[in-house]
Amino acid sequence: MTQTGGGKAARVVVADDQTVVREGIVMLLGLLPGVEVVGAAGDGEEAVRLVAELAPDVVLMDLRMPRCDGVEATRRIRSEYPGTQVVVLTTYADDESLFPALSAGARGYLTKDADGDEIVRAVHSVLSGDAGLSPSIQRRLLERLSDPAPTPPAAPTAPPDGLTTREAEVLVLIAEGLSNQEIARRLHVSTATVKTHINNLFGKTGLKDRAQAVRYAYRKGLVGPTVE
Repeated sequence: MTQTGGGKAARVVVADDQTVVREGIVMLLGLLPGVEVVGAAGDGEEAVRLVAELAPDVVLMDLRMPRCDGVEATRRIRSEYPGTQVVVLTTYADDESLFPALSAGARGYLTKDADGDEIVRAVHSVLSGDAGLSPSIQRRLLERLSDPAPTPPAAPTAPPDGLTTREAEVLVLIAEGLSNQEIARRLHVSTATVKTHINNLFGKTGLKDRAQAVRYAYRKGLVGPTVE
């Protein structure tokens, strides 16, 4: 692990599915002291692979990506490669993006209006054991903590869009950041059965990835944002 106080640059992987954005971040960080970009990924699957291959100190993680979204990639990286920290760098600062990312293990969260110095500070903050949060995200968390706990929405009489009770249960566990293997253990079923439920619920709802599933679960009132 890079020692931030020892003068060594933090080794960083950048993950973003938009080529222009990804290359721009890499170029920006290349001009700044304190970080060394060692790899760039176009989706979450590639980000996890690069972490396994390169063992970076930090991944700068976009959230909305194909194949494997940023929340799932973050959860996998923090579970399988705990020596690598994750700082989310995304366009979105809404509850449906923020809380699942933090629950999945991200230690930092920035929006893409952050400048290079702010990104570098966040990288070194998470390596020092602190949170790397932008001021706007800190305010959002403080507002959530200071507001009275919202009244949870009334549970629907039946799962939406023709979902079975078990499919709705799987959807809730996805929104909580659990992997297929963790869902299988929680429900005492096989991973193959979980995949079947996910394929079925995606087909019924028109969802394409886990990030959409999280937003859908919030929108339908199946789960509500929490701060751990």
